[in-house]
Amino acid sequence: MNIVIVGTGLIGGSIALALRSPKTRIIGVDAKQENLKKALELGIIDEAMPLEKTYGIADLIILSVPVNVTRDILPSILDSIQDNTTVIDTGSTKVGICEVVKSHPKRKNFVATHPMAGTEFSGPEAALKNLFNGKKTIICDKQLSCDSAVKQAEDFYNKLGMSILYMTSEEHDKHIAYVSHLTHVIAYALSLTVQEIEKNDKKNIFEMAGSGFASTVRIAKSSAAMWTPIFRQNSEYLIDSIDKYTAVLQQIKQLIKEDRNEELFDLLSEANKIKELLDNK
Repeated sequence: MNIVIVGTGLIGGSIALALRSPKTRIIGVDAKQENLKKALELGIIDEAMPLEKTYGIADLIILSVPVNVTRDILPSILDSIQDNTTVIDTGSTKVGICEVVKSHPKRKNFVATHPMAGTEFSGPEAALKNLFNGKKTIICDKQLSCDSAVKQAEDFYNKLGMSILYMTSEEHDKHIAYVSHLTHVIAYALSLTVQEIEKNDKKNIFEMAGSGFASTVRIAKSSAAMWTPIFRQNSEYLIDSIDKYTAVLQQIKQLIKEDRNEELFDLLSEANKIKELLDNK
């Protein structure tokens, strides 16, 4: 089986490591030649090839590039693939990507997906064989893909050790704005806030930072090149989530400012209930 992975960084590289087998040929495609060189050196891919040369041999094409790049290249990929080739994307937004191919004659060959896994690191060196094991992935607008393409996507994620959720692209973008994209906004904002406050004595950040701060701000190290287009493509739902989050911050601020301790206690106790939700997921 010939699997083409477009983007050989953290996600693409981790997919390649998880899929490697004697019966699988992993072909890497990347705009950054240094990524391809490193992926070959690390044994992540079997060979590197320009994208256009893979169309005649690819059984499965996996797009693991920033969401804006996926929107740019997906239509031309569907233009060029064989009739039995399946194309899967791994992007963190879905509506914008699905929109650009909604009327494409080979839309059925495309399966819109989002594996919910990652780290704050990037590049082939960050790839992890078991990154996806035990995690969840989302398949969107299943009815718009042909049965064979959906089956191939499901088999692919089963090999990665992931469980699968199904929803529309709109549902995905709405929910992911709260559970993922807003989290990144908060981390970036916290990083900027602390750096501004401590700009004259940044040494304090490292000497005084506890585990809570470190774990919260960790994802602010995530690639700006990846997250800027995610924020732009999911702007409607993300702005709504930021507005709601800001309102809660203002509520907490007011309770502290006015020394309304019992109400503050009740509000924080309400927030504690998230533990029950997470423990039962």
